[in-house]
Amino acid sequence: MTAKPGKVVLAYSGGLDTSVILRWLIETYRCEVVAYCADLGQGEELLAVRDKAVRTGASSVHIVDLREEFVRDFVFPMLRANAVYEGAYLLGTSIARPLIARAQVEIALKEHADAVAHGATGKGNDQVRFELAYAALAPQLRVIAPWREWDLGSRSALVDFARRHDIPVPVTAERPYSTDRNLFHISYEGGILEDPWAEPPEKMFLLTRAPEDAPDVPRFVELDFEAGDPVAVDGQRLGPVALLERLNRLGGEHGVGRVDLVENRFVGMKSRGVYETPGGTILHVGRRALEGLTLDREVLHLRDALVPQYAQMIYYGFWFAPERLALQGLMDDCQQDVTGTVRVKLYKGSITVAGRRSPRSLYRSDFATFEADQVYRQRDAEGFINLNALRLKIRALRDRA
Repeated sequence: MTAKPGKVVLAYSGGLDTSVILRWLIETYRCEVVAYCADLGQGEELLAVRDKAVRTGASSVHIVDLREEFVRDFVFPMLRANAVYEGAYLLGTSIARPLIARAQVEIALKEHADAVAHGATGKGNDQVRFELAYAALAPQLRVIAPWREWDLGSRSALVDFARRHDIPVPVTAERPYSTDRNLFHISYEGGILEDPWAEPPEKMFLLTRAPEDAPDVPRFVELDFEAGDPVAVDGQRLGPVALLERLNRLGGEHGVGRVDLVENRFVGMKSRGVYETPGGTILHVGRRALEGLTLDREVLHLRDALVPQYAQMIYYGFWFAPERLALQGLMDDCQQDVTGTVRVKLYKGSITVAGRRSPRSLYRSDFATFEADQVYRQRDAEGFINLNALRLKIRALRDRA
């Protein structure tokens, strides 16, 4: 029989699930529980976390400010790879989990804990993301996943447990869905969103205006990039956190960055998620425009062919796996010439490219012009076409015969 843990570090958000888990761990294992909360830019959500954790029974509380590290070392590398899952999702929740897990492991080692716990359900992706990170960073730690152990089989059962133990319940009739927020995005799932035919209620959105309520005048924004990373907005150099916050405000004001997606979870089922990623959407579109100007054709095509695989690695939880680290090296190398300025136009939920320039540009107007030029012999294209058509001609002749 496995010995009961003496001390557990719980990844704690202050929401319904982890609040119930904190109390459940204490009652089930008769152990000390350390509550750990990662500050990834949740804002006001963190104000009551410490007091709530202590009232629920935590022996101590760690709130760790990871905002700078999150944007610089996790969001920016992911953006350098142009990662998009299933053509729409910019991976705002997925990219946060490995950092949350890494800091949790560091606290567990510092606290001499023998176990870590998380609030991910047995149906979702987060359980995999957390536990793959634990395995890569501290395989000696025991992992407790209450959703896979307890008999509280539904969120309504959790609400009943919380009320019996005088734990405040954040899910209400006014907001009947769960949210996950960080500096990069906010996600919504569950509750009324489980019907994929139902349109999300407008009052749900927290970061973006409805496009129809956005300003009637477009907003032009200039983005400066250096080796694939954004460094300035409208000519003002900003650190990673300040830059993303600025773009979140601009994109949110103009209704940019909403996504409503039915996606494929790693465990095999489909789920519906609604996301707001205003600043990330601006950066994604802007970088892509600059890449068109600066990247060699075959490098760009090779990188693009690998993007779905890279995005899947993050979505599935393999951030610390050797294949992701190896692929990151290629992605970063491809970005070395992605330096320059992009101008984008934000207007009522849309974002369009209005201009781009770069000192590393491969675009040559003297070659590309439709006017007379002295550098390109159009007659050369004839042999190029004939050689590329040869196998098609031979195939057609065979089939005709």
